[in-house]
Amino acid sequence: MMDITISIDAMGGDHGPHVTVPAVLAALKKDNQLNVVLVGLEDAIQAELKAHKSTTSPRLRIHHASEVVLMDESPQSALKNKKDSSMRVAINLVKSGEANACVSAGNTGALMATARYVLKMLPGIDRPAIASTLPSENGNTHMLDLGANADCTAEHLLQFAIMGAMLVSCVEHKQSPTVGLLNIGSEDIKGNEVVKQAGELLRASHLNFYGNVEGNDIFKGTVDVVVCDGFVGNVALKTTEGLAHMMGKFLTQEFKKNWLTKVMALGAMPVLKAFKKRLDPRLYNGASFLGLRGIVVKSHGGADKIAFLNAINVAIEEARSGVLQRITQQLEIEHIRPLVVANEESDMQ
Repeated sequence: MMDITISIDAMGGDHGPHVTVPAVLAALKKDNQLNVVLVGLEDAIQAELKAHKSTTSPRLRIHHASEVVLMDESPQSALKNKKDSSMRVAINLVKSGEANACVSAGNTGALMATARYVLKMLPGIDRPAIASTLPSENGNTHMLDLGANADCTAEHLLQFAIMGAMLVSCVEHKQSPTVGLLNIGSEDIKGNEVVKQAGELLRASHLNFYGNVEGNDIFKGTVDVVVCDGFVGNVALKTTEGLAHMMGKFLTQEFKKNWLTKVMALGAMPVLKAFKKRLDPRLYNGASFLGLRGIVVKSHGGADKIAFLNAINVAIEEARSGVLQRITQQLEIEHIRPLVVANEESDMQ
């Protein structure tokens, strides 16, 4: 394994240093070739380290940042008014090369806007996409975009497919991961014009394109990568989260109905615990912002230590596996060029 450095937005999320610091300490204990920069209010970080009977070291240092982006703050406000926020400074460390990747549980919109502004896009990618891992019958399914782009062109969906496939190729060590295009039917004639055009582009690409897939294929594990626009992806993700919550609640209610069901619950406890562990959302925490000239991983804002640790692990794996280089190589193979030239927001610098 290679030595890598991860910058952590220690102040981000609902719990700030109370979660980020213990998660970092656990990550350092697990990986002796990991270095971490905790970015944020130094006093708050030091206090949390002290609470865990720990301190800074050659592998763990603090980079003070005087501002914090609030969870409900607008992306525009974060960009213009908080240039010394823990979020922005953590991303700056990636841009400068002092860190190989950044992890934050902060405001999603502000994190995306700041990361895109600071790091810029990879050549050939017009828009960043949010990719995450979901459990399936065959292991994992990687899905993108999960909310960054509500409206997409066919070319954007092709770019998402390239990024998703290369991500899986690197982190799961699959030489030719399968790619499916989320649609309302498996037939080529199904879907709107954008999806139909995207299907044609994918069939003409060098990717291992399976074809159209439907919503139930996500959890069947029919393909390794499911591609869709951010509107559809976010609705699908939130629907899944709601269904999982409802099923858990219904199961608890049924086992608590009477004394007999409570006794049955005791007998079924080992199975229930194994089932809960297998579908524990904390073990799938950590969404990748793909398409940037740097690795940025978004943790859920309400993440606990276990969940945030998993987000750190996602960043570590992407940094070590060379995801950015692999995406760039595939873009060249596909002869992908940017559709638009982004305007530089120099007034926000």
